[in-house]
Amino acid sequence: MITLRDIHLRFGARTIFGGITSTITARDRIGLVGSNGAGKSTLIRLLMGEQEPDGGAVEKASYVTLGHLPQDGLAVKGRPLRDEAMTAFEDVLEIQRKVDIASERLHELDPAEEEYADTLEVIGALEHHLHDAEAHKLPSRVERVLLGLGFAVKDLERDCGEFSGGWQMRIAMAKLLLREPSLLLLDEPTNHLDLESLCWFEQYLRQYEGAVIIVSHDRAFLDSLTQRTWSLTRGRLENYSGNYSFFETESVIRRDALKRSAESQQRQIAQTERFIERFRAKSSKATQVQSRVKALEKIDRIEIEDEEDRVQFSLPKAPHCGQVILELKQVVKRYGDLEIYRNLDFKLERGDRVAVVGRNGAGKSTLARILADQEPIQGGERIVGYQAQIAYFAQHQADELDPMENALSIAESAAPQGEGRRARTLLGAFLFKGDDVFKKVKVLSGGEKNRLALAKMLLQPFNCLILDEPTNHLDMRSKEVLQRALKEYDGALIIVSHDRSFLDPIAEKTLEISADGARMFAGNVTYYLEKIAAERDAQRAATDSKSASAKTAAKASPAAQNSSKASSPANTTPEPDGLSAKERRKLVAERNRQLGPLRKQGDKLEADIATWEAEYAELEKKMMDPAFFKQSGPATKESMDRYDWLKTNIERAYADWETVQKKLTGLED
Repeated sequence: MITLRDIHLRFGARTIFGGITSTITARDRIGLVGSNGAGKSTLIRLLMGEQEPDGGAVEKASYVTLGHLPQDGLAVKGRPLRDEAMTAFEDVLEIQRKVDIASERLHELDPAEEEYADTLEVIGALEHHLHDAEAHKLPSRVERVLLGLGFAVKDLERDCGEFSGGWQMRIAMAKLLLREPSLLLLDEPTNHLDLESLCWFEQYLRQYEGAVIIVSHDRAFLDSLTQRTWSLTRGRLENYSGNYSFFETESVIRRDALKRSAESQQRQIAQTERFIERFRAKSSKATQVQSRVKALEKIDRIEIEDEEDRVQFSLPKAPHCGQVILELKQVVKRYGDLEIYRNLDFKLERGDRVAVVGRNGAGKSTLARILADQEPIQGGERIVGYQAQIAYFAQHQADELDPMENALSIAESAAPQGEGRRARTLLGAFLFKGDDVFKKVKVLSGGEKNRLALAKMLLQPFNCLILDEPTNHLDMRSKEVLQRALKEYDGALIIVSHDRSFLDPIAEKTLEISADGARMFAGNVTYYLEKIAAERDAQRAATDSKSASAKTAAKASPAAQNSSKASSPANTTPEPDGLSAKERRKLVAERNRQLGPLRKQGDKLEADIATWEAEYAELEKKMMDPAFFKQSGPATKESMDRYDWLKTNIERAYADWETVQKKLTGLED
């Protein structure tokens, strides 16, 4: 579908890509990872055609369409939400406009005129295109995607200009999903999603027909969706045939192997250099010396990226406090006529570790602000416990930093006396490297300011931390540092986040905020999701049971009930399922007649899948070797065509196999 062929790119003296090569095939799910500045955004621009390489080429099949969701910066207004989402089908809407214009013209024409017949023919052809595009289904598709991304039914007629930045990104995401490009390029797509819409989004992407490349710091999201990982490091792109967790394990194995190869190479080089040095002055060895000098010049030296130190950082010990740190009693919160909470009760005790989840707009951040005394309440009580010392972090905390101070001085001034080294360590963990610590706040990006504000808070001793989306601007390593520190922290924690992989090892309770109020679950976010799924399954089962009972009662007539009580001859006595012995034998024979061919079909599909998967794996291995693209053009194309054919047919065979298994299960039950 798309081939990156020996891509080279430099920005000034800095090499961004030093000859990267890879392929993207239909239905690929690729996680794109790398440290900040490794070139992830640049690679996306290359794929989109917004950046030209200095060497090599990005080759796309003619049918390929691309869709890119950036991290932020998209906003629309002037249309109702539903109409804005419908613009994803602009080509279909244009056909509909032509139909409307032609229909209006038709009313003005005399049926006897030749133009009338011509216009009718045009309308017929256009209507045929609309039918092929399933135009009648588009409104329901739009509604399904918008509701899945967290919009309410009442939002569909609201002007897009009324929605905030996070919701604007959801509008952009909805339009992108509805367009269904061949390749989706998603840059931090989970940043603006709550847990419920994130679960829907994951499920949608699993079923998506095109390929997807994802840049994300949400480990659980990557692990759930991706089947391949591209790792950008030192201008190279390394392919891994698995998700992020596989990449982490495999990259360590590869690095160890590379280190052994580098050590072996260094021994060989040292041995050669000793020979040259020893015999350089001997004319009898001149030829051999010259040969070894040339051999040294030709050696492609193995480079190993400096291994990042595992940063160890611990939070200051929580000062002693009473058993109850914070309590809300019968709290009422309103914004004008909009009521957020009515009679909300909540208690936080010493050592509690609570994850707060819920739909966007449910009031999670409002709760955090109320608990931190940053938001007034319209009723009830907020009670602070004995010697409770509470710290609060949210994205706007960065606005309170002194623009003329540098990062290091801010961190050092926040740290306890004599803890300056701890301040520098934490800044390094939060991506302030080298001289970055001397940058003034006024020149920092929004993400850098947020990281600095978070670091400043974490350096001070508190016995309760309230964190609202603390991971939004952190990379994987920074999140791991923060996660380890919070796991070891001995104070109380309240964390508002949708990042499951970050929350799960930390949280011991989960507070769900919804329109119905607040509910506490005695477990982490995974436990909460399992409980919610079980509740929904039970509700569906109860609904199905009631529906089935109602249908059974409606079908049961007095005559049927009376006849069921009457006696019958022995050879026609109904079985418990209502069938006579003769009817049962006939049914069994018919079932056996159908089972044979189905089992044969299933066996053949299993054999085909095994054969094709082996060939597919072998081809994939070859294609990851840079030498693959140095063979002749026709040979490369033939291999890639075969690769695409295998991928498509393996997926189709699996789908057919599942259908066969369902039929077999139905017959055998």
